[in-house]
Amino acid sequence: MSEASTSVRWFWGLLGGLTVLRLLLAANVPLTPDEAYYWVWSRSLQCGYLDHPFMVALWIRAGTWIAGNTPLGVRLLGPLSVLPGSWALYHAARRLLPSFAWPQSGLKVALLLNATLMLGLGAATMTPDTPLLFFVTLFLYTLSRAIDPTLTARGAIPWWLGSGILLGLAFDSKYTAVLIGLGLGGAVLSTARLRRQPGPWLAIPALAVTMLPVILWNAHNHWASFLRQGGRAGDWRPARAMQFIGELLGGQIGLATPLIFILFVMGLWACIRRNRLLAWMALVPVVVFGTHALGDRVQPNWPAVIYPVLALAALEAGWRIKPAVISGFLVTLFVSIQALFSPLHLIPHRDPVLRLTGGWSAFSKAVALKARSEGATALAVDDYGLAARLAFTQNILPVVGTDSRWRLFRFPSTSSPRAIRIEEQRHAAPVDQSATLCRNVRGQPIRCYSLSSPEEVVGAQLPGPS
Repeated sequence: MSEASTSVRWFWGLLGGLTVLRLLLAANVPLTPDEAYYWVWSRSLQCGYLDHPFMVALWIRAGTWIAGNTPLGVRLLGPLSVLPGSWALYHAARRLLPSFAWPQSGLKVALLLNATLMLGLGAATMTPDTPLLFFVTLFLYTLSRAIDPTLTARGAIPWWLGSGILLGLAFDSKYTAVLIGLGLGGAVLSTARLRRQPGPWLAIPALAVTMLPVILWNAHNHWASFLRQGGRAGDWRPARAMQFIGELLGGQIGLATPLIFILFVMGLWACIRRNRLLAWMALVPVVVFGTHALGDRVQPNWPAVIYPVLALAALEAGWRIKPAVISGFLVTLFVSIQALFSPLHLIPHRDPVLRLTGGWSAFSKAVALKARSEGATALAVDDYGLAARLAFTQNILPVVGTDSRWRLFRFPSTSSPRAIRIEEQRHAAPVDQSATLCRNVRGQPIRCYSLSSPEEVVGAQLPGPS
């Protein structure tokens, strides 16, 4: 057996083991409020939502159909999608990195992406980034086939159409996918061989058709989602530019892990000099996010859309990847162990996983029982994450969402004359301890919430777990 064949077998064995570990993590870590919010979406499938397109809801609906309304059901497709996604990236390296020996180049690229915390831990959760990364990796594979110089212009057309469709599905997952499309457009316009082919131009209508459901939903709902996401670009606070840029860099160092982040940066610099296609697809998002950070905060997960591209670009730096991959897996392993077992008894403010996931089961039941003991017939919640988490965790009392976003769903409107309103306490000391309940882990409060007296509340009734 050749050394290359042995490496390939070892890699797929490692990836299979990682998939099992990610499934265990997905099954045993409680949902975050945002994941519960996306689960609520899956109970009312539509072509768009206020915050994101529909794909994450569709994935959750498929997962819960298989594994039920459980954390594993919500997240099931995340760990499973990494296998075909890694296969696609592995093969994409063959043509997108023509100066490197394959399959070694494919192994290195797939290992780099899997070693990032963004994919390593992110694959065990379910957010819009999960399907986004999957479809971007598949897009990179079809794109690599489309630009194959051994194909005729006519022979490349099916691969260009596939690239347009997959990029559209990435857009149906998260709007940031449009940045990859803009980068590809720049590469095509600046490369005579690609510009003269019919394939890239035929990919545009394929992309548009795939994006159409989200566009039509927005048109039907007064462009609510486009205006919400586009409105973020209108915020401009240049006095805090250094803070925002520092947060952007710190977030990427954390999510990529430090050594892989350095490889990403050096690889991008190398691509600017000798790999025009990868440089365009990475630089356009980098410039957009960097410009945005001059006036407003860039959330750490937003640049996730370019991680597969940067994993390919990293090889262009010509550096050894082994230390970066090992350190990335070690960081991901440490975070995963902390998420599962909390061996370091950190205070909640220093443990982001515990802060988001800890104590929900006992808290939700305690809230519902206390409300019912006071004669309430419903729980009224304004915060969307808290409302979704209470709806997912308990089925003692219905949850009424009072935020205006629920009007975009097909949930029944309800008026409850005996609802107790629940709000997170923003101040240090509650005024009335008897009207306060806290999420606790090991007897330590994570978040405390105030409960009002029963009152009449109008809102949308959210679906429960049953």
